[in-house]
Amino acid sequence: MKIICVGRNYADHARELNNELPTEPVLFMKPKNALLQNNHPFYYPDFTDNLHYECELVLRICKNGKHIQEKFADKYYDAVSVGIDFTARDLQDKQKSKGLPWEIAKSFDNSAVVGKFMPIASQPDKKDINFCLYKNKEIVQQGNTRDLIFSFDFLVSYISRFFTLNIGDLVFTGTPAGVGPVEIGDSLEAFIENDSLLEFMVK
Repeated sequence: MKIICVGRNYADHARELNNELPTEPVLFMKPKNALLQNNHPFYYPDFTDNLHYECELVLRICKNGKHIQEKFADKYYDAVSVGIDFTARDLQDKQKSKGLPWEIAKSFDNSAVVGKFMPIASQPDKKDINFCLYKNKEIVQQGNTRDLIFSFDFLVSYISRFFTLNIGDLVFTGTPAGVGPVEIGDSLEAFIENDSLLEFMVK
């Protein structure tokens, strides 16, 4: 199982981090041990002083595929959830300033938190899915798939050009504007529409 993440897939988020809008998807990977599920607590790592949440919709791959045509891409994922791509922003900024890879800021243990999955067919229109994140009972992020720069189907097709997709792989599809820091003691809860799919504590 692999975790494939898409960066800068919402224009407002790219602008809030002073990044140019991409003309092709920006991809990076997280290892299997980055996955945190079942509402287990997240333990604040000791190597960062500026840990940020990034709430995203997550697709679950249900069929093996390579070089998938976009028109068939929806056959390769069957479920969606909401997740948090945790980012050590101070480490990321330091690595980027030196022109170095920034996996240590994005791919560390438990940095990919994923909630319960629901069938993608349960959504009347996958191009109009609302999702949001609450921190300590206050909304801090909200997004809608109509604002994606690159759609679910385009992403699956594009990713499969470079990496064979396997059953059980996860695709983090990008975060909207509103990312920000977490502290020890914070509680996070994420929704798709009115369904709470993810809730955990930062310890």
